[in-house]
Amino acid sequence: MGQTPPELMKRALADCVLERIDGTGLTPAAVMILMYPKDGEYCILLNKRSEQVEHHKGEISFPGGARDPEDRDSLDTALRETEEEMGIMRGDITVLGEMDEITTRSRFRVNVFAGTIEYPYKFTPSAVEIAAVLEFPITALLDPVNRRLETRWENGQTVTAFSYVHEEHIVFGATARILQSCIEILDDGLESEGRQVD
Repeated sequence: MGQTPPELMKRALADCVLERIDGTGLTPAAVMILMYPKDGEYCILLNKRSEQVEHHKGEISFPGGARDPEDRDSLDTALRETEEEMGIMRGDITVLGEMDEITTRSRFRVNVFAGTIEYPYKFTPSAVEIAAVLEFPITALLDPVNRRLETRWENGQTVTAFSYVHEEHIVFGATARILQSCIEILDDGLESEGRQVD
């Protein structure tokens, strides 16, 4: 029997050397990629941000946000924000590892963590921060038909990046870059096992 997506992710992250970014002038932040089994297949948890938040209004993102002074480290930030935004208690999250850091156009340096939870789970999203809870099946994200390559003009140069489509939702920007890294890790793991994700 093959490994589950969380097992594949944990194995891959245990072996990788993280890419770090010079954070000079950037605001530290952290996000959590949560994957769990639902209706016979694994999903990744995202959310649609409300119009009341300070940054990225109405966009799709992972649970996460800026580091608070009282946070012990970046993982503490990711766990706290996941609890505040989605109502997922930090003790219910099994952390699988850390992925490469990224920067956002809003000048955040983001530490990316992956984790898993037992499911079913009763999400209690923040009425102020979260407009909708979104669950993207990994099989849909792995399907090339749901991935688009887009080129745009940014700071005087062309930038080419992936975006992801699921139902009526479009994921772009930093969230899509994180998702792309996550999907590549899972795809490589599945390929090495010679099978498809359940």
